[in-house]
Amino acid sequence: MKTIPIRPDNAPLLHTLPPLSLYIHIPYCVKKCPYCDFNSHAVSGRLPEKAYIDALLFDLQQELPHIWGRNIHSIFIGGGTPSVFQAAYIDYLLNNIRALLPLAPECEITMEANPNSSDAQKFADLRYAGVTRLSLGVQSFNNKHLQQLGRVHTAQEAIQALEMATKIFNQVNVDLMYGLPCQTVENAVQDIKTAVNLGVSHISAYQLTIEPNTAFHFRQPENLPDDDLLFEIETAVHNTLFNNGFHRYEISAFASDKKNRCYHNLNYWHFGDYVGIGAGAHGKISYPDKIERTSKLRSPDNYIRAENKNSQRFSIQNKDLPFEFMLNALRLIDGVPATLFSERTGLYLYHLDIILSALRQQGLLSNNPERLQTTDKGLIYLNEILQRFLP
Repeated sequence: MKTIPIRPDNAPLLHTLPPLSLYIHIPYCVKKCPYCDFNSHAVSGRLPEKAYIDALLFDLQQELPHIWGRNIHSIFIGGGTPSVFQAAYIDYLLNNIRALLPLAPECEITMEANPNSSDAQKFADLRYAGVTRLSLGVQSFNNKHLQQLGRVHTAQEAIQALEMATKIFNQVNVDLMYGLPCQTVENAVQDIKTAVNLGVSHISAYQLTIEPNTAFHFRQPENLPDDDLLFEIETAVHNTLFNNGFHRYEISAFASDKKNRCYHNLNYWHFGDYVGIGAGAHGKISYPDKIERTSKLRSPDNYIRAENKNSQRFSIQNKDLPFEFMLNALRLIDGVPATLFSERTGLYLYHLDIILSALRQQGLLSNNPERLQTTDKGLIYLNEILQRFLP
């Protein structure tokens, strides 16, 4: 296989640094779901809210020398279930972040929440603290499916949480999962219709996948849909979303309007930068002469105690950059401008001409030379496309 040439050693890497976001990981949750492979930990006893928030802020202070002079364009508070923390601590966290870093005007601040840890007053307090976008992990409005997924909320609790959220936040996302045990096409379509009727502006609809080192990996659920039924369910889900005015802009992301797309995730997919703070958080930081990955200690207890929160920092090698860029950019339905590749990696796109030409001839990439974009066929075979860019 032909290797991908790297840029000459004397070539500048980046003339302009990409937009910068901030990811905050709060790893605590009420119960670990059997399908979850995130760094999340079921709560036992009292939450160390103040200690963990202080650790986050100390972590951010250690990152400041790497991002001096750069604005934060979006903040995402994920987990875990961040909403298990009191709104007052989220307010304390965001106020201190504003004191440490300049936030861009209209900075998007997203927080994940679960229906069982939601109430109208908490939502109002979070909105007052500065959260602009709420993402609710519903997964299904079917009680049988919720029980199979190990969720701790009911369908009615999910409906009530969304009714409250849409009154307080202009932008509300709901996570829905399909390909569930014993799920029918009608079940999956009804989940979509319920979310749409509740007035959400963004829906993340994705297939249940059995990830390594999860409870489902060691004990796979029975009666999962076969490939034919799964294809039928996915097609019905996508068609229902389209018929209700939702446009697919990423593999599993659908928005009712362009302004309701998740800017934070778009920054990931455009190979932007992000500071990652919190137990197990990852980050990507660009400099004029290198692009760096960061990762933090995974254990929440160790993370709180550690004097140095930066457990690892390493530069991405030039030979790995084409894969890393395409891994993100080709998830977008409309792709990205071809010029973005050089802007965000510092590499010359013409070095990939042989690979790109072959993919276009096979009908996997668009023939438009000004865009890097999969075709409908290419989206189905995305994993195979990405393998071509491995060094």
